[in-house]
Amino acid sequence: MWLFNSSIGRKVVMSLTGVALILFLTFHASMNVVALFSAEGYNLICEFLGANWYALVATMGLAALAVFHIVYAFILTAQNRRARGNSRYEVTAKPGKVEWASQNMLVLGLIILLGLALHLFNFWYNMMFAELSGISVPHSPSDGYAYIQDTFSCPVYVVLYIVWLAAIWFHLSHGFWSAMQTLGWSGKTWFCRWKVIGIAYTTLLMLAFLVVVLYFACCGSCCGSCC
Repeated sequence: MWLFNSSIGRKVVMSLTGVALILFLTFHASMNVVALFSAEGYNLICEFLGANWYALVATMGLAALAVFHIVYAFILTAQNRRARGNSRYEVTAKPGKVEWASQNMLVLGLIILLGLALHLFNFWYNMMFAELSGISVPHSPSDGYAYIQDTFSCPVYVVLYIVWLAAIWFHLSHGFWSAMQTLGWSGKTWFCRWKVIGIAYTTLLMLAFLVVVLYFACCGSCCGSCC
């Protein structure tokens, strides 16, 4: 099937999975912002998204999207390296910001992957996995607010999350408009527009996550336990 066997097909898969993951991040950011206003409201969302069948199906679907995106990123990077051959060792002028992100998508992806592992450990492991397995955890699996407090009362985690969010911003600021281009939604007129829209959307998205991190680091983690 051309989607999986051709270079263009792989880029389409990367683009579609990337857009789906951006939509998930949008939902996740909206959910996190609720914690700024109401602990009870946030925990109600966490309880709704606990170890229920629909949440499990959504989690498995999200995991599949992430795996496809990551695997195809490695495949396309290896393919591009083979195509360039020795030319990749030639000295070239330093690219600009967007071009830098384009040149370093794999490195950014690896940082994002490590940050994801940390995030899953801090939240998914203590919440959905704990509810499914019955393991002992510090708080109720549905008490997501308490886990936010615990996590961001630790300065080390705060710094790591900020680095993670910065890597996601660089990754998405390029990936957003690149996906639109791959899917054929970027003509001469819309090419620059998608870049502006992508940077603006990505910035607002990451700011939503960052505000939560900084709020709980500065004034919302009184009950948390520091590293």
